[in-house]
Amino acid sequence: MKYLILLFTLCSAATALSQTATLKGIVYEEMNGRWQPVTGANVYWNGTTSGVATDANGKFEIQRNTSSNKLTVSFIGYTTKTVEIQSDESNIEVLLSQDVELGEVTVASRQAGAHMQRSNPFTTVQITSAELGKAACCTLAESFETNASVDVSYTDAATGAKKIQLLGLSGTYVQMLTENMITSRGLASSFGLDFVPGSWMESIQVSKGAASVSNGYESLTGQINLQYKKPLTSEKFYANGFASSSGRIESNVNGGIKLNEKWSTAILAHASSDTQKNDHNNDGFLDEPLTVRYNFMNRWQFNPNDQWITQFGVKVLDEQRTGGQTAFDRKKESDKYGITIDSRNVEAFFKTGYIFSGDETKSAAIMVNYTGHNQESMYGHNFYNGKQNYLQANLILQSHFGNSERHRYNTGLSFTYDSLEESSNLYFPPFNPMVPQISIPNWSRSEKVGGAYFQYTFNIPDKFTFIAGLRGDYHNIFGSFVTPRVHIRYNITEFTLLRASAGKGYRTPDVMAEYNPLLASSRTLILDSFLKQEEGWNYGANITQYISIGQRELAVNMEYYHTRFVNQLIMDLDRNVNEVHFYNLDGKSYSNIFQVEASMEVVRGLDVVAAWRLNDVMTTTAGKLQRKAFQSRYKGLLNLSYATPLHKWQFDFTGQFNGAGRIPSTIGNPAAFRRSDTFNPYQIYNAQITKFFRTWNVYVGVENIGNFTQHNPIIDAENPFGEYFDSSLVWGPLMGRMFYFGFRFAIDRE
Repeated sequence: MKYLILLFTLCSAATALSQTATLKGIVYEEMNGRWQPVTGANVYWNGTTSGVATDANGKFEIQRNTSSNKLTVSFIGYTTKTVEIQSDESNIEVLLSQDVELGEVTVASRQAGAHMQRSNPFTTVQITSAELGKAACCTLAESFETNASVDVSYTDAATGAKKIQLLGLSGTYVQMLTENMITSRGLASSFGLDFVPGSWMESIQVSKGAASVSNGYESLTGQINLQYKKPLTSEKFYANGFASSSGRIESNVNGGIKLNEKWSTAILAHASSDTQKNDHNNDGFLDEPLTVRYNFMNRWQFNPNDQWITQFGVKVLDEQRTGGQTAFDRKKESDKYGITIDSRNVEAFFKTGYIFSGDETKSAAIMVNYTGHNQESMYGHNFYNGKQNYLQANLILQSHFGNSERHRYNTGLSFTYDSLEESSNLYFPPFNPMVPQISIPNWSRSEKVGGAYFQYTFNIPDKFTFIAGLRGDYHNIFGSFVTPRVHIRYNITEFTLLRASAGKGYRTPDVMAEYNPLLASSRTLILDSFLKQEEGWNYGANITQYISIGQRELAVNMEYYHTRFVNQLIMDLDRNVNEVHFYNLDGKSYSNIFQVEASMEVVRGLDVVAAWRLNDVMTTTAGKLQRKAFQSRYKGLLNLSYATPLHKWQFDFTGQFNGAGRIPSTIGNPAAFRRSDTFNPYQIYNAQITKFFRTWNVYVGVENIGNFTQHNPIIDAENPFGEYFDSSLVWGPLMGRMFYFGFRFAIDRE
């Protein structure tokens, strides 16, 4: 508590803590006498690299910039328009006119729902709500089906827990943010991808490589930042319903209310359930657990004047998850193998910002967010309970040296408090309820980390940007450490863009909190008594080429990233078929990722995205440097999206092509329970059709058209309390073909 008091005393003393005020607007085109929103238009301050792209509704929100009061809006096929913004303007509308060449109207090409942000010095892919609508995006875990950079897969074959991978490495090395505030860590990392409803999201930004030091030291492979719908930009009213052949039923409702000129609020509600027992492979275990989930969020925005803006809100989640054998019933005593995971999560945030009078490039802000997460879980005879309280606060100052357009900086202080309490009562075969075999140390701990950072930006407008950041932190367990990061953006030509980055990252591992789904196995868990902080370097470069083909534009992006660990938490399934070991890295561990991606509107209304990625990820396990288990050697993606004129119908198709990979050896098992040491290449195909009306749309689709699933993912499923039971060797999909239907209804703002 004393840290909280000290923190807020510091905050009160610094009255200039805030966010930069923003300008909001909508970009339109005229079609058949009606104004239609333009998706993916570039909006930036003239003569700077500070810019954003419009969302699926043509809306944008951009920070004010005192070095320029002229806002430029551009989109291929349309005349670039520059608008002079008055100091008292907060909302604008921009109408783009089509280019005219040789007396003919140029046909406009539309940017896809997911696109690289051209003006951003960081390698960032913007996933808009239009992109999220191409698939059955019910949760964050299902939001990357059309994305070539982020992979989502199951952690095991029994709990339904999902994990993401970016740059070939686990999602634990990806910093998860909600509106630039850290979330989904520790206890929430195993099941947190299902805690975010897809219809709540306004957009997702996926940044690759070392991130800005202003968001902390934890990002190693990149950041995923969620933007929730906001009071002033969300629909007045939105409703969504969803049902699938697998038994999932879901509903979402949200709305933004402007109470007066200063106050506005938004309410978002979600309810879903999976009540149908699916066992398509007839192994006696549920293919996916039964879940009942409720989510509620209320957020507020207060704008007393043009210099101040304040936002705060609270989000509450309750989820019950039931897995295991199909005959198990959590409400009755049973000798069947059951899994129950009950999660309760509360999040709250507060952020306020102030722009200094007379110089809009100078601003200050404070951001505070809190997460409380409780999990009570049972895996057969094993119990694991955890309670986590996480608090982070950032004080941020933005200013410049001399020329505000050339030399800028941001600096600040941060404080993190993370308390994790764990309890477990673990048994391993041969099972004896009187003799618990506890092979796990007590990992309950409290982290207190204070830090400071400074980041300098040198900018030559439309040509070159150099960012150098350095932060220092003091950890109550691991002591002091320094995090350096560098980013470069260079316009080689008007249509050729180069980015490069390098930086270091650190992470505190929470073994049981992050890996407790492994308890759905008979493997004995063996942990080193002291696990060091994870530490690694990331280097990356990408080059983007924009090629004009007729009146359309082909965007080709090639990138390479190398991650090298100084220390890493190793989860070792190779050492012994009856054990899983956790220990500090003893040897080499690295990843090399090469990816090429091309996107283009081939003909009017038809967007095509094609990508290919090579994964070279090596880790030392069981004393041997070998390929990372369960990861495909390559990954390909093809996405086709066609919208008819006037956008009455939309047809979406996605193909995912996964290469072969390695499986930990099961040679120590009896012959009947052995598996191959490799898996073969496989493909997954999804499709969706959407019919649009004026205020609502309906959609139908099918996932996993080919009905491909991993064969017999659970070893010795008939004897789950025996010594060979193992659900951890998962590399492919567990659910077969699924049909779904849904609708969306929206009353937009004027």
